[in-house]
Amino acid sequence: MELLDPSHEQDREVRGPAPRLGTVRGATIGVISNGKEKTVPFFDLMAELLIERHGVAQVVRRVKANYSAPAEAELMAEAMGWDAVLSGVGD
Repeated sequence: MELLDPSHEQDREVRGPAPRLGTVRGATIGVISNGKEKTVPFFDLMAELLIERHGVAQVVRRVKANYSAPAEAELMAEAMGWDAVLSGVGD
């Protein structure tokens, strides 16, 4: 019998929780989708609510190239410029 380790191949740096925002008013919020069909209407509504009800300045939407793999390095580098990130699965 062969046992497989499902964890990601790369070593992970152990970190604490990210600092929390005091408010999202005026913030840029990134949304990273896995690209499945059901994420579109959910994130459409989420973006609308964040802007209209919570004063978010901008919602940036991105889709991973592969729904079952970690986000690409370029996408993660872009996310470093956002104030917060939402990630979603459309299953």
